[in-house]
Amino acid sequence: MADKGLETKVASGIAWSFSEKILTMVIQMVVSIIVARELMPEDFGVMAIMTFFTSVALAIIDSGFSQALIRKETPSDSDYRTVLCFNLVMSVVLYSVLTAVAYPVAKLYDAPVICDIAPILFLILPINALCVVQTVMFTREFRFALLSKIVFSASLISGIVAVVMAVTEWGIWALVAQRLLMMGIKALAFWVIRRWRTDAPLSVASLREMAPFSLRLLATDLIASIYNNVAQLFIGKLHNTSMLGYYSQAQKLKDLPVISTVQAVQGVTFPALAQIKDDDVKFSAGYLRIMEMLAFVLFPLMLGMVAVADDMFLLLLGEKWMPTVPYFEILALSGLFYPLGIVSYNVLKSRSDGAVIVRLEILKRVIQTLILCVTIPLGVKSVAWGITAMAAVEWLLNTATAICYVSCRFVTLLRRIAPSMILALAMYVAVRLSAPIYISLHVALRLLLGIVIAVMSYLCGALLFRVNALREALSLAHSLLNRREH
Repeated sequence: MADKGLETKVASGIAWSFSEKILTMVIQMVVSIIVARELMPEDFGVMAIMTFFTSVALAIIDSGFSQALIRKETPSDSDYRTVLCFNLVMSVVLYSVLTAVAYPVAKLYDAPVICDIAPILFLILPINALCVVQTVMFTREFRFALLSKIVFSASLISGIVAVVMAVTEWGIWALVAQRLLMMGIKALAFWVIRRWRTDAPLSVASLREMAPFSLRLLATDLIASIYNNVAQLFIGKLHNTSMLGYYSQAQKLKDLPVISTVQAVQGVTFPALAQIKDDDVKFSAGYLRIMEMLAFVLFPLMLGMVAVADDMFLLLLGEKWMPTVPYFEILALSGLFYPLGIVSYNVLKSRSDGAVIVRLEILKRVIQTLILCVTIPLGVKSVAWGITAMAAVEWLLNTATAICYVSCRFVTLLRRIAPSMILALAMYVAVRLSAPIYISLHVALRLLLGIVIAVMSYLCGALLFRVNALREALSLAHSLLNRREH
């Protein structure tokens, strides 16, 4: 593939993915606000417990084979069919296991509703297994516009159903229906649009060939899934599902912009970086550019949300959810580090053999275990600070390791992202210092003024100091607009 063609596809892919993620994030935020107003905190607490099990199961089902297919130079129909069948078998096995353990989990957390929702919610597993191969195919072909339209449609339909069910007093079933429909609509759309059928034989040799890389990714993804959600299990047990509901809602609202942005960039950049992994100069330049652009977008977004958190929660969710604010303000800080760490992780997936990823993951989880052991007994707020500290540690470790695989120094990377951090901090201070001036206004006006001050101060600072990331963003937008006109 020509370098120019790849660059255009990456830029277009990021634009489509990012647009879809923004629209999806807006839909999910609106749905979350409406549903949260209708449901109780303990409903979200129960769903947080269930999320632990589904996240771990989904990591096992994929087993890293989808990433191996993306990375493989020319996967065959036999490769695709073998991975599909493997995923389906694993999903059925895990569905049976998780449904069986629903009763003891319900007893442990004194939440009988878990027994009712488990057989329905865990259908996500086999449905997700049906999506993996088509997702890989579309990703390898850079058909991100199509992927974006499917995900957006699924989010919209499932969100509308969840809102209707919430306002008609279906309770926690509104959350179950939303997750199940989201996955079901995606799977249906994939198979209707890409009616992929093949008589290629199943190949154990194909799995064996991909297994070394795939199983290393499985180990890291599985460990990450467990550790990213294990704190919620302890909060739900040591406190109660209502307290867990406040914490999980804070984490969910923090994750909406963070995960949306990460997925948009990661989904496009991993296959792109995999294609230029042998060109050291282009690979290193691409890595630095991605990190710089992510910092430029996410640093002000996360610090801005922290600056207006009180008014944002009061206006959007109401007084009932105000106990969530302290947890949100702490967890939002993790959004400064987590996305950058993910990009560095992509470097390791593209260039390493996977062994270093496993060793790095073990080190990170040893550190996280120590953090959890210290923070969990101290309370929910301490857990939130521990999660944020771990995000910073993970970024440092991932980046320090990734630097060994690119032609740049850590100091060079810091210089590229430092302007965005400095401007975002200045923006945060500007919003906080100006808040007492309009404290007597209606909460909606306070929130609007806070957002305007944040946006204007950040963009004016970027223009005044001629931040390179702003020029890059404007240049990218200009090139994409010109491409669409032609």
